[in-house]
Amino acid sequence: MGEIVGAGLLAHVPTIVLPEAGRRELNGGREVSLVPGLRRLRRDVFETLDYDTVVVLDSHWATTVEFVVAAQDRRAGLYTSDELPRGMCRMPYDFPGDPELAGSIAAFANKHGTWITPVDDPCLPIHYATVNLWTYLGQGLPDKRWLSVGVCQTGDDEDHLRLGRALADGIAALPDRKVLLIASGALSHTFWPLRELRDHEASDPAHLRTPGARAADEQRIAWFLRGDHARVLRTMSEFAAHRPEAGFGHYLMLAGALGEDRLTAPARPYSAYENSIGTGQIHLWFDRPAGGWTETEAT
Repeated sequence: MGEIVGAGLLAHVPTIVLPEAGRRELNGGREVSLVPGLRRLRRDVFETLDYDTVVVLDSHWATTVEFVVAAQDRRAGLYTSDELPRGMCRMPYDFPGDPELAGSIAAFANKHGTWITPVDDPCLPIHYATVNLWTYLGQGLPDKRWLSVGVCQTGDDEDHLRLGRALADGIAALPDRKVLLIASGALSHTFWPLRELRDHEASDPAHLRTPGARAADEQRIAWFLRGDHARVLRTMSEFAAHRPEAGFGHYLMLAGALGEDRLTAPARPYSAYENSIGTGQIHLWFDRPAGGWTETEAT
């Protein structure tokens, strides 16, 4: 039976793929903590843990009438962002996909009352929420498969939890498959207006768009560090007021796959809590507890 052996809520902001000199220029001469954090995470997890496939729950890939899972045998090319081509230009990517897993996830859509389509079209666009993290965590590990799942812009919290449940079943249905999950996206996610944002590019969280957004982010980070996912889920309507990226759909899919309010795995921080032009960013990693992801499994 396949299993999820690790999971993370990771930041993918464009800053991380700028040259170091550019990052320091934006940050008062200091390196942002997100970059060394990804390098440590690669050493600690992605180069050492036994896994076959990385599933990226991509907050930048927004579908409309269904969830879509990338199902190509291989994805390769050069990525230029339409959002920020000055900073993300002709970035090479090349990795094997996992069409068997994509099909297995989709096979559980009906069971969970949702719609999931695996798509193997080689022209399917890729997004930097996947490419930026692969650049740090997957490049140079050619035997590791990567695939992406989009959020659905018409889906609510329950829909994203249902996708997570189907994801867990799809993984479990494949013998011996070992998977890492990445919820790729931010916490609160409101940018400064254009004429003001260049005054708020430094990573210090004092530059968060509002004090309320910062407080809400820091509260949830504290809950993650304690493994209190139930409280994060219970207060989603309150967090929505601070406009989490993609409605926090990337995290909800992860939680749905790992047991929802029964999930008790505490986070390990791999960065400081940082600002990115008004938005809240952090790297948090959840190790699979010896007894399983939930208290029920441990019991």
